[in-house]
Amino acid sequence: MICYTSSMSKPTIAVVSFPGNNCEFESLRAIARSGMTPMFFRWNEDRAKLKDVDGYFLVGGFSYEDRGRSGMVAARDPLMEFIGQEAEAGKVVIGNCNGAQILVESGLIPLDHELQMSLARNVIHTKEGFESPGFMSEWVWIKPGCGKDRCATSDWGETARGERSRTMHLPIAHGEGRFITEDADVIAQLKKDRQLAFQYCDAAGNVSEDPAMTPNGSMFALAGVCNPAGNVIALMPHPERTNNGKPYFDSMRVWIETKGRTARAASKTTPAGKAEPLNVRSAQGIEIFIDTIIVNNEERTVEQTAKKFAPALKLKQWKYLMTKDREPTEILSDLSVFNANKERAYVRRGTKLYRWDATTKCEDPLTDAKKREIFSGVSILRRDLPDTGSDSLGRGGESGICYTVTGVSEAGLRTQRLLEVFGNPHASTLEKMS
Repeated sequence: MICYTSSMSKPTIAVVSFPGNNCEFESLRAIARSGMTPMFFRWNEDRAKLKDVDGYFLVGGFSYEDRGRSGMVAARDPLMEFIGQEAEAGKVVIGNCNGAQILVESGLIPLDHELQMSLARNVIHTKEGFESPGFMSEWVWIKPGCGKDRCATSDWGETARGERSRTMHLPIAHGEGRFITEDADVIAQLKKDRQLAFQYCDAAGNVSEDPAMTPNGSMFALAGVCNPAGNVIALMPHPERTNNGKPYFDSMRVWIETKGRTARAASKTTPAGKAEPLNVRSAQGIEIFIDTIIVNNEERTVEQTAKKFAPALKLKQWKYLMTKDREPTEILSDLSVFNANKERAYVRRGTKLYRWDATTKCEDPLTDAKKREIFSGVSILRRDLPDTGSDSLGRGGESGICYTVTGVSEAGLRTQRLLEVFGNPHASTLEKMS
């Protein structure tokens, strides 16, 4: 049975909150319940307050309203560079749900450097093909996929009979929780280093990718991943929301008390600003671009994040739809797709561009000058894979997000860190539109 050493000062854990997070209270309570001292820390506070903390806990919720994608904006905040340095010094860094998404987007998970994984939209494979269950709020079973000494939160407690309990019943609440990577070398490394830290299972501990056990479609039934040193863990379920999760936090405390205050992780490699290839997409089918008349907060937030790598950049964001066998009047009559009270739409047929008149249901031709005014700059299309948003667009239809960018050269646009703001390469494709 895990016991707390009373002669030692309690570990102090900074509970980190970005705008939009909402799990601070239960996280503070869970940390205190396991014999540690929680300290609430807002993302913009003075970092001097963190001088004596022993670890960090990144909470759940919706940082920056999941704009762009979950965790993308917070991961590129300067605070995460500091927390990365703390992790390199051996301090424990735990992220649950949105905190896990931030850790993956920051590159601290899985290999301590670069964007090598995604926590993508929930998508499961059925007999009919891929489908998205959307936001999920339910209970799941998980178990460690590694040994009890492998990472800071895998040393779970024992039952009353002295038997080690290796399953835990926890709630999940996420729309983007599917661990996925397109890099076969990363997969091999995770298996070799036993970083597949937590997996979905049934009550008896049987692991399976079956949606009945892994409801978000995560590869290898992954619920959580650790870094090579074991001191950084990203977990999608919420052990802080139930007493069932107490052994998870007990393990964190014991790790800090026994080695977390002195251990050092491997040195982290700084991501390179290397140029990335960007395939050119030719016009195809009937393409629809939907703009927001009112202020688009997601557009502005993605732009501000991109400005960290290209200060003069300006951004216009569009919802993109492409159909090969349906007419725009049918698609744009669906209020869930297009709302004329707050949106405007444009239709492209080959090289011809039209403005959609929602009153007359007609396509009004645009002058060349107007075309240049609306679509000046370089347009990049992001399509999430699999493309479950295209189901209503007919055979061969596609959906995505289009970013029209000005204020940066095309060569400058193709840098790795800037393109990763627009799309995670492990969950989506990016193409330059002709």
